[in-house]
Amino acid sequence: MDRITAAKVLLKTVERGSASAAAEELGMSRAMASRYIASIEEWSGTRLLHRTTRQLSLTSAGERVLELCKEMARVADAVTEVAVHSDTPHGLLRVTAPGILAEAQLISLFSEFAVQYPRIKIDLQISDRSVDLVQDRIDVAIRIANHLDPSLIAKRLGQCPSRLYASVKYLKDHGEPASLEDLKAHRCLTYTHLGGAEWVLRRGESEVTIPVSGSFQTNEALALRRATLSGLGIAMLPRFSADNEVLAGRLAVVLPEWEPTSLGIHALYVSRRHLPMAARALIDFLSEKLENSFHLGSDVTA
Repeated sequence: MDRITAAKVLLKTVERGSASAAAEELGMSRAMASRYIASIEEWSGTRLLHRTTRQLSLTSAGERVLELCKEMARVADAVTEVAVHSDTPHGLLRVTAPGILAEAQLISLFSEFAVQYPRIKIDLQISDRSVDLVQDRIDVAIRIANHLDPSLIAKRLGQCPSRLYASVKYLKDHGEPASLEDLKAHRCLTYTHLGGAEWVLRRGESEVTIPVSGSFQTNEALALRRATLSGLGIAMLPRFSADNEVLAGRLAVVLPEWEPTSLGIHALYVSRRHLPMAARALIDFLSEKLENSFHLGSDVTA
């Protein structure tokens, strides 16, 4: 007979004081409960219970077996818990992403993700730099780039178009550039991870690389956005982080006919074979949720 069930019957019999009460709680007949008790006594090779018409007590051997039954029940419950949730994504998920994308898109999406997957805990590491996923124990890296580490697997989530922006106050104080040449007379805010002091801009089939300079540069795109909003100068920013500020009247598009190279948004991970279920759930979730914002792509290895 099932020794796990027999162990639970013995535990309930001792707890409730009779096999009849144990049987009622466990949803079985008294005869079946008695057979389970008999089977565990046969298994242990000794009598486990002293029975009288009024009370029931454990023998000395029964006390030792009872402790074993408690451990068997705990293990059985743990195995059941794992089995129940084996197809449910769960656990800690370490994710890294640039701050500007996290603030504009990911944080609100993670809130929605938590409702759908309450057993997944996200540990978000904000960084604009490329991190070592193995060394830093990162499950998924969300990156905005066209040149990716060829040793990683990448799920293309979509495109990140950018534009040149300046605050309305800056343009009022310094005038609005009418041509690329005019940018040389303006304070241009630069991002050290992308282009630095050279901007590559396109208009139709034309592509121009133009040197720029100013009084501010940073390695964090979110700081670049804040500097632009504060009126420090003209900057190249992702549209998802700046277009709402244009609608609100705080920023204006500069030289709208010229656009920077569009970058891909990717989810990066080390291996398809060892990708945690929680990581796959997050990647699929972001792919679906960002569909209306970005043009989706497919898995690549470059």
